[in-house]
Amino acid sequence: MNHTTAQPIVGASPVADERAQAYDRRWLLVGPDHACLNTEQAPGLSGLELSLRFGYLVVRAPGMLRLDIPLDVIEDDTSVECQAQVGRQAVRAVDEGDLAAAWFTQWLGQPCRLLKIHPDAAAVQWPDPA
Repeated sequence: MNHTTAQPIVGASPVADERAQAYDRRWLLVGPDHACLNTEQAPGLSGLELSLRFGYLVVRAPGMLRLDIPLDVIEDDTSVECQAQVGRQAVRAVDEGDLAAAWFTQWLGQPCRLLKIHPDAAAVQWPDPA
């Protein structure tokens, strides 16, 4: 990826928008074991169309209703905090809720949840892409 693109959701298509840099790899999808899904495990990730609009990450996919995810939310609800597994690293994250989980589960055809990397999380050591 060059400096004018970013990948807000790990494994999804990049967004060609300079504003997206601030959100590069901010979200990830995890399976029931809370391990990060890659494009090999969830090939539908590459079919997503992402854009930024009016403070939201807009997610579109063929045959699905649009999903809008707020970009900047103050993380003060500890009940939605969880841990994601990225490679061997446990990463502090925030669950984006049941609506997002249902949307991505429907699109990918497997149970999954959308998590956002917590703003206070340690730097994530992302594995090389699959």
